[in-house]
Amino acid sequence: VQLQASGGGLVQAGGSLRLSCAASGRAFSRIVMGWFRQAPGKEREFVSATSWNIDSTYFADSVKGRFTISRDNAKNTVYLQMNSLKPEDTAIYYCTADSTVARVRMGFGSWGQGTQVTVSS
Repeated sequence: VQLQASGGGLVQAGGSLRLSCAASGRAFSRIVMGWFRQAPGKEREFVSATSWNIDSTYFADSVKGRFTISRDNAKNTVYLQMNSLKPEDTAIYYCTADSTVARVRMGFGSWGQGTQVTVSS
């Protein structure tokens, strides 16, 4: 599956951004989608994931209560709504896709090119 992330940008602390990830090349409605991020000098870390029917969603502790994940299977797109952004959320955000939540969380899936999110204090 090919993934194209977008929606990043520069925002002040406390602000919001919505990232989008468009998928193509595979039956989107049956794959697990997720987001990772990588800050400068740090390893890529899991942020969020959603099952194909949004029956189950998963979040890193650092973003719980601030980020939500959703998907539109008709548009082959997954979204990450990021609210109450903090400077420590600054990173390149990558979307990923795979067949199971476990594989997504372990980073085994396909990757998009990433979109930069910068939160100023």
